[in-house]
Amino acid sequence: MTDDRPTDFQRARSAEQREIRKRAILDAATQLLTEMPVGEISLRELSRRVGLSKTNVVRYFETREAVFFELLNRSLAQWIEDLPAELAPAGTASPGAVTDALARSLARRPLLCDLFSALGSELERNISAESARDFKLAHVRLLGALADLVRRHLTGLSPSAARELVSLTVVCTAGLWPFAHPSEAVAQAQRHPELADTRVDFAERLGRTLHIIVTGLLSSA
Repeated sequence: MTDDRPTDFQRARSAEQREIRKRAILDAATQLLTEMPVGEISLRELSRRVGLSKTNVVRYFETREAVFFELLNRSLAQWIEDLPAELAPAGTASPGAVTDALARSLARRPLLCDLFSALGSELERNISAESARDFKLAHVRLLGALADLVRRHLTGLSPSAARELVSLTVVCTAGLWPFAHPSEAVAQAQRHPELADTRVDFAERLGRTLHIIVTGLLSSA
């Protein structure tokens, strides 16, 4: 079987049709991420799942990494849109309550956490400079919007401190998420009483880490 096998998809002509095709590819990638790690998802598997040839998929995303970049930014934008409803009204909660709420909110979004975890170690390794620039420009704008939102709830933070908090939130999420979701073999080993302390509760550990970061940022303001 060749990669350019016939499919039921016709080439998209309008911007609306192109968005429908892109959405179908992103939906397929989302489903695959519930079944396997990012590193195991090839462009061939993605094209097979969506019912397009690799050639057709590349018309919309030049690499598999570009698919996950788009999915990451869309997931991040959705989180920013949903987050106000998950936080106490601005000015009514302590810093610790805000950081706990941020951590719990992220814990409910495994797709976003998975992609944050894969970003620096994998997704940014096989891309063109143009793709990296386009992704990062959009990503930085989204992180800026998140920093503005967080600052409304942590009013003691300066704009630069809020941006630093958001940046460290991404870094801490990327680091903690894999340890909180180990392989079955590691999870089984951690049932040993002497290894109990190696188990990671993602929301609890991230919330505490962010609280420590916020405390330091506020004290240095």
